[in-house]
Amino acid sequence: MPLVAKKSRVKTSSAPAADGINPRAACPCGSGKRYKACHGAPGGGGVYVARPFEGLPGECDLIAMRELVPSATASLTIKGYADVPVQLGSVLPVAAPAMSRDSGQVWLGLQVQHNYGDVSRDLAAALVSALEMRAAGESGIVGLTSAPEPGPRLQDLVENSTLDVTVHEGFDWWLADVEDTTGLEGALEQANAAAHPSARLSSVTAAYWTNVGTKEHLRWVMPEPEDDLLTALARLHVSGADVIVPDSRFVGMFRAHGLLCPVWDVPIGTGAEALEEPAAAFKVALDAALADDSEPSAEVRAARAGLANRQVTIR
Repeated sequence: MPLVAKKSRVKTSSAPAADGINPRAACPCGSGKRYKACHGAPGGGGVYVARPFEGLPGECDLIAMRELVPSATASLTIKGYADVPVQLGSVLPVAAPAMSRDSGQVWLGLQVQHNYGDVSRDLAAALVSALEMRAAGESGIVGLTSAPEPGPRLQDLVENSTLDVTVHEGFDWWLADVEDTTGLEGALEQANAAAHPSARLSSVTAAYWTNVGTKEHLRWVMPEPEDDLLTALARLHVSGADVIVPDSRFVGMFRAHGLLCPVWDVPIGTGAEALEEPAAAFKVALDAALADDSEPSAEVRAARAGLANRQVTIR
């Protein structure tokens, strides 16, 4: 007969770790694992962080810039480098993680190929390297070829209280600090041709219109807890209140960096301006649905299940 191992009588200690976190509690990084199996484990600094931008100003806009928006920028103020102009960009030339520019500016790119578990730590490592390069009087590209050593995250470096995002029609800003652009026009023209027209709505937070040629979309990164947001959206769907503009259609959601991004198809020719007032009205209705703590009806529960099935995790 097979041998069955006896359960150990030795209890695992639940005393707080050196940093004050209970080892058996959920890891504060948002991975869903216990702390002792995540950041509290040897080498745990490199594990996956589900919500890397949490606590940063403009968390929802950061997600949009990294995953949805072709060309956008925002200025950053960095601790200890208040006099250094630091620009955050959706994507930099040659998809560089960071750059120390001849102009003295430092650029940090969000849309990069590497991901070593904690996007915020990766970005901070690239930014610090670019700042050190500038301090040494050098210019060039900074890249990450392996996981960075334990170090600061963006939350430890950024001093901004808000994030003011500018969406661009193309990538002309790549050359804004360059005096002689000879020979660069072709690459810029190619990059501009690949950028879909996009705009950030001003009436609500982190909602972006885009025209992909055959369709127009409204993509809206929302900070509310996923369970609450799904139930609220289901309530609006059942009541028919999830239609942003006539003939638009709520098609589903992305899940990116720990937050949901509902997506609507809107009729060709709608444009961003026509979405401003309807989006603001929808936000009022959504807030009311989020505040509704009544027991969801069977119809709402069914709608919620349907919405959950239309989620696509992209990061």
